[in-house]
Amino acid sequence: MRNESQVAPGWWDYTTLDREILDDAARLTADDLLALSRPGFTVTFYDTVQEFYLAEALEYIEAWRQATDDAPCGICGPIGPTEQLPLVARIVNAIGLNLKNAHFWGMDEWVVDGKTVGPDFPLGFQRADRELCFNRIRPELRMPESNLHFPETDTTAYCASWEKVRCVIMQGGQGETKHWAFNDPPKREGAYVDAPPPPAVQRQLRTRCVNLHPMTLIQNARTSGGGVVQSVPSQAMTVGPYETWKAETVSIWHPGHHDNPFGMRLSTLMIAKKIPDASVPMSLLADHPNVRFNFLRSGIGSCEVEMH
Repeated sequence: MRNESQVAPGWWDYTTLDREILDDAARLTADDLLALSRPGFTVTFYDTVQEFYLAEALEYIEAWRQATDDAPCGICGPIGPTEQLPLVARIVNAIGLNLKNAHFWGMDEWVVDGKTVGPDFPLGFQRADRELCFNRIRPELRMPESNLHFPETDTTAYCASWEKVRCVIMQGGQGETKHWAFNDPPKREGAYVDAPPPPAVQRQLRTRCVNLHPMTLIQNARTSGGGVVQSVPSQAMTVGPYETWKAETVSIWHPGHHDNPFGMRLSTLMIAKKIPDASVPMSLLADHPNVRFNFLRSGIGSCEVEMH
């Protein structure tokens, strides 16, 4: 029987892993991380903040430049990091990139009282995408509204778009539960009281409404709401692993303030060594054929004990 969570009994999370894996991750140096690249998994470092976010923004351009009348395509993007979004709009405007055949999928959205929140919700992800990026693109260059796909409680249209349009890149960050989008670890219940769901089961999950792990609520309150946890919804819609495996490349960006030094090391190790485990959702990407981990070198930090 696996260990009980140290932070949220009743849930699976990385604290239920074998101690040996946790200790191995904590010992990794920055150079060790860089050496964990393997076929299908690339680790890249960026030395400056400017280079980091510019490279992240250019993934949007890389995807959208491939879109044609006969072969539309696009990118699935996160809220967190968001610093790349204004840069995307500036680049599109500067080079005059017409987005008529380009597509965008939002990764997730909050759910309140059983419905996805509207564009006036202060923490809303669609709102942030539009304000930070899409509304800043010159009107004559913007993609049609029908090419913007945001997850709703009725997932029919959103899921159908993944079957019709090629996703070149799914881009994201990493949360403190080691999630991408809101693919949090599951609750410890039903058939999965003694062990988390097998990776093959998790990979079949589609876009859906999820209950958020307590660590995710705290993290979003800290990063986006000044710590006011009572303002953070406890449910959200999230793109699923099923859709993630339709993306040709999954590109994860680690600036160093969404997850901590240990967490970034743990997911890198588990993907590199092909140790998928549902308690560490990001580790499921060990089985995806093309994953990139991008680190801001100054954000990698250390797992050494340091009292403050």
